[in-house]
Amino acid sequence: MKTLTRFSNTLMERFLPDPYIFVAVLTLVVFLLGLGLTDTGPIEMVDHWGNGFWGLLAFTMQMVIVLVAGHVLANSPLFKRILSTLAGTAKSPGSAIILVSVVSIIASWINWGFGLVIGALFAKEIAKKVTNVDYRLLVASAYAGFVVWHGGLGGSIPLSVATPDHPFEPIMGVIPTSDTIFTTYNLFIVLVLLITIPLLNRWMMPKPEDTVTVDPASLEEPLEVEEPSDKTPASRLEDSAILSMLIGALGLIYLIHHFVRNGFDLNLNIVNLIFLILGIILHGTPRRFLAAVANAVKTAGGIIIQFPFYAGIMGMMTDSGLAGVISDAFVSISNEHTFHLFTFYAAGIVNFFVPSGGGQWAVQAPIMLDAAQTLGADYAKTAMSIAWGDAWTNLIQPFWALPALAIAGLKAKDIMGYCVFVLVLSGIVISIGLYFF
Repeated sequence: MKTLTRFSNTLMERFLPDPYIFVAVLTLVVFLLGLGLTDTGPIEMVDHWGNGFWGLLAFTMQMVIVLVAGHVLANSPLFKRILSTLAGTAKSPGSAIILVSVVSIIASWINWGFGLVIGALFAKEIAKKVTNVDYRLLVASAYAGFVVWHGGLGGSIPLSVATPDHPFEPIMGVIPTSDTIFTTYNLFIVLVLLITIPLLNRWMMPKPEDTVTVDPASLEEPLEVEEPSDKTPASRLEDSAILSMLIGALGLIYLIHHFVRNGFDLNLNIVNLIFLILGIILHGTPRRFLAAVANAVKTAGGIIIQFPFYAGIMGMMTDSGLAGVISDAFVSISNEHTFHLFTFYAAGIVNFFVPSGGGQWAVQAPIMLDAAQTLGADYAKTAMSIAWGDAWTNLIQPFWALPALAIAGLKAKDIMGYCVFVLVLSGIVISIGLYFF
């Protein structure tokens, strides 16, 4: 295994470019595929790209905030102590890898945004404690847990179909989470991944001579707070803990009311608000909070620049019909026994070009639900097959890794060599769950 992972890491380090180069090449690939596999002309493909380019602006802002707010929270004194205490329970490189993997999987099952940020922050903190652990594998282990998100409490597809008046209700009706998230096959997949991914990550630990460690001092991010030269009414407000507490109280009251009214509705906006409000409270004063924000914003450049390109790719995939061509190809070789399995594989391929759960569901649902009706396949399981396919290939898609990589200070090529093996393992486990249950 060590030989395989060394080969995989070498391959990724040599041939996997910067995520911006990756998305630029992917744009050209989708453009050419659209010309070759659909009836769309060059100018139409350009229009589809341009019309879709700004389609993820709201989501881009959400991702910037989840990164910045998570970073700000992690740099608060109390949260640092909590993470440091938890990280202190790891006494060896092996236990560090397993602990990060388990925490990331559980956090991602609760909510994908929560898991994405907490996993990376926790990995970074553990690297300060266990100095001889491979930092690349540690961060890869944190990101690997993200694979379970669409089978968890925050899965966008199962939550969508459980909501009255969702777009496909006339076809499939309203499907409760008991028929999606809490089914035997879904819980089997999640539990097996919870056990096997940490063990696989532990197995992939490199030899001591191949281990890439990081200087704990380089992971420290001292908060530089500029103190005013003289006390003015404005500077007193900036140093006012009362102002922070009042804003914090406002946010906490809203959050309590939200959960009382809606139950455990932990969507991305709520996760962002939790991170922001806790950051405001735990930093004590507006001055310290703003200094933490200024420090955190430096890591958001990749998301801001690259997400519009993925939106352009999604525009080409959906408006040209290319996503439908891929889905139809798998439907044509399916029967009532293999349909959900091939739906999963089709979703995995489409996700590589349309890395958005909601966007992918909108593209694939009409085709797959129509095929499910023809074959007499279960609608709920069809939805979950698409959900798992969407989550599966995120393991080798830099789109979702960008926030974690920004927090950890690594590049995609540093972790993808390990993620490839988690992709293979999780693909086998998910396939077994969908086919045999």
